[in-house]
Amino acid sequence: MSEEAPINFLLVDDVPQNLEALEALLANDGLRLFKAQSGAQALELMLEHEFALALLDVQMPEMDGFELAEIMRSTERTRAIPIIFLTAVATDEQRRFRGYEAGAVDYLLKPIDTRMLRSKTDVFFELSRQRQTLARQRDALRDTAEQLATTLNRLNAHRDNSPLAIVEFEPDLRLISWTRGAERLFGWSAEAVLGRHAGTIGWMDVDTAGAVTRHVAALTLGGEQRDMQVHAVQRIDGASLECEFYYSLLLDHQGKPASVSVQILDITERRRAEETQHLLIGELNHRVKNTLASVQAIAFQTLKGAPSPAEFADKFTGRLQALAQAHSLLSRQTWQSASLSQLVQDQLDLGTIDEGRCSVSGPQVELSPNLALHLALVLHELGTNAAKYGALSNREGHVFIDWRIANERLLLSWRESGGPAVTPPTRKGFGTILVERSLLGEGGAVSADYPVEGVHWQFDLPWSAATADMGSASPPPGAAVHEPIIYGERLNSHTILEGLEFLVVEDEPLIAFELADVLTEAGARVVGTPSTLDDAVNAAETLAFDAAILDGNLQGAAVDQIAEALDRRGIPFLFLSGYGPEHLPVAFNERPLLNKPFDRGHLLTILRHIVKSPTPEPVPARHVAN
Repeated sequence: MSEEAPINFLLVDDVPQNLEALEALLANDGLRLFKAQSGAQALELMLEHEFALALLDVQMPEMDGFELAEIMRSTERTRAIPIIFLTAVATDEQRRFRGYEAGAVDYLLKPIDTRMLRSKTDVFFELSRQRQTLARQRDALRDTAEQLATTLNRLNAHRDNSPLAIVEFEPDLRLISWTRGAERLFGWSAEAVLGRHAGTIGWMDVDTAGAVTRHVAALTLGGEQRDMQVHAVQRIDGASLECEFYYSLLLDHQGKPASVSVQILDITERRRAEETQHLLIGELNHRVKNTLASVQAIAFQTLKGAPSPAEFADKFTGRLQALAQAHSLLSRQTWQSASLSQLVQDQLDLGTIDEGRCSVSGPQVELSPNLALHLALVLHELGTNAAKYGALSNREGHVFIDWRIANERLLLSWRESGGPAVTPPTRKGFGTILVERSLLGEGGAVSADYPVEGVHWQFDLPWSAATADMGSASPPPGAAVHEPIIYGERLNSHTILEGLEFLVVEDEPLIAFELADVLTEAGARVVGTPSTLDDAVNAAETLAFDAAILDGNLQGAAVDQIAEALDRRGIPFLFLSGYGPEHLPVAFNERPLLNKPFDRGHLLTILRHIVKSPTPEPVPARHVAN
């Protein structure tokens, strides 16, 4: 607390001894006395200081006490200063009346009764001190009021701009506060709801109002002042919202609940998202299990018809690749649809069908996910059969694939010509059964003719324009487009990479082992199989080798640094990845991409192709491993 300011008295007398006597008489702690020997000097002091009392001598030269008093009363600054006249001249009633008329509060004769003067001046000293105290209290109250107003404005600003709706109501649910956040969220204005019961405005139904009332009573009984509950409420337009109510119980001086303040968070969209996520997880689980069941069936049926482990591995891997390619295509379209032309192109890219000996025609058609998966397997089987027994088993045969839309049906034709003479089969293998039956569950019909010049398959499949609007065969912006590589006849797989050395960058141990096994069987040597980014970059920069197989992602890390290191040294490489081209380094879109699961023969053929292609002069390695 600041020290009290001194109280100022003004003493005016033309006799110095009188001033000294008054000063000695009135001296007091907290009192400051100013002395003037003329009216002019007194007026100068009054311009500089505030005075609680002026003691004026009446008889003074030039300007007497009465004249000085009249000037003081005519000036705003000095008008309120109390005046006591002091005079040694015998007076009459007229002079005394003039003194009071000039504004004096008292008129004392000299010699002065010191006790009387002291008691009178003490009254003005205390009055001035009380005025100071009141002024300080007034200033403090004003400051407090300003602080409260600022705090209230800040609180209101926070409340109004808060994404939460803040509502306050009495224990009986009569609304006493309704913020702008509540207006935005629920639609009612504060004027429309304040003073009304929360259950009567359409905001809460009977059940919710009862639940809130019971919860407030439970908080009161349990001595808790904070809690959260989820309640269903309505907007003004009737829409239902699910909200988290964060309760704050406000108590009065007796500890009883005076009101309840509730911060309300709308979780309707979050709950919907959680429900959607739950459905998506269930759908994902369903699709994964269906896929695993399909793989299991393919493996079992392929094994039954395979005369040797090598032929089983070849057929099973091909069918698995066809399924994987269809999955990748659907993933790029967020499992909405898949392009039929892209489905055919994927089989060409896999090498199942020789693109130079295949004619494809038909309009842009989008397929539903399940139909796309089944048709991918069908196309793979037809291409494999054509390569082994049909039109693609010699050098002159050709395959014609075309389709059209008629009466909301997709009519697809696979026709072969120029191959060995055809005779109807005497038995049906798994591949033929797969072609005939896999599309029946989708509402399709399959028929086959076996003219001598080549087998002719016809498919009558369900299709709707709605499916066509769901997707596009165009790759997403920025995605790499990998053209198929046609290699002609495959070389002997045991000598295709004879004498070459490879770096295998793969973070999955089983896949790295499989790749090393494939390369070793083809006569190559594996110089290293790094599985982390740092190890792979170091190997790419230091080891000596002819080409590399690069995974599309290493334990969550992008492989751009590895690709850049290989490119700087002029070492050819291909990507082997479960990702589509849009997830691989953009700077290396032209590099070959082989999707997992991979076909051994196709991998070897691509590797042979890239090591035979012209490459920039390699940068020597800093260190060559033994």
